[in-house]
Amino acid sequence: MLQLSMHTDNWRCLSGSLKQACEAAKRFGLEFIEFGVVDGQDFIEGLGYSPAVSLDSNPIKLRRYLDSMGLRPSQIDGAYPITGPLGATFAVRYAQRAIQFAAAIGCPRVDTTDGQFKPEGYTDDEVLAITKVNYRQILEWAEDYQVVVNIETHGPYTTNPEILDKMLNFFDTPWLRFNLDTGNTFISGGNPVDFLKRFLPKLSYMHIKDVSESLAARMRGEETGIAMSESPIGSGVNAKNIAECIRILKKAKWDGVLSIECSGTDENLDASIKWLRKQIAGR
Repeated sequence: MLQLSMHTDNWRCLSGSLKQACEAAKRFGLEFIEFGVVDGQDFIEGLGYSPAVSLDSNPIKLRRYLDSMGLRPSQIDGAYPITGPLGATFAVRYAQRAIQFAAAIGCPRVDTTDGQFKPEGYTDDEVLAITKVNYRQILEWAEDYQVVVNIETHGPYTTNPEILDKMLNFFDTPWLRFNLDTGNTFISGGNPVDFLKRFLPKLSYMHIKDVSESLAARMRGEETGIAMSESPIGSGVNAKNIAECIRILKKAKWDGVLSIECSGTDENLDASIKWLRKQIAGR
């Protein structure tokens, strides 16, 4: 069964809060919400202009709030870049704390990924060796807390299917899975359909982003990731790929969550949700 969630990051560029995002999810009849976390304090989040959640906050209080809104957490985005030496210094702890927080609120997944740039002065093999050790430490926590850790397609390593294959097979474990991002795979010059077909057995979650024609013309093949769809999902040049991905998932009887990543205006959300529900309901 395919179910819809939305990422609160849709409100980041709108200086929106977690409360605004959750209210929109409820208003549009969604059952799930995804949010990013901050390891420590962020004054923007503290002022109410960021939809992220501090890992210093009380998870039980947050769980009560989500329950009161009729929402369930689908994934925590703890995606401080996991690759290389900074990943060892910061991302391991970041992900471990996110796993602990996820377990406390009954969230089944934590998202991880690489950064926008490759670490300077390191070969790809050196970076992957460090990254494997990073995931080894994270997965110890994932197994103990029974929380799946996803690898998302976002940066120069994870949008390269050969390197992504190595990362997803670092360890033979059910706790390391795949988060396909339809927008990032497309903007990097690839095709989300190809990624889905290759990595479907590892798929745990999906971020759904469309790409406007103007953005694709400017950035495709030049960047590896975008924050969200500026245009409604279904109206861009990636719409056919998203529709085909949904068809493949339905044929495979995949049971999971599609998380909407588009600008969090009511107009964008309304159009995106209607289009996605139509694809999910169609034959």
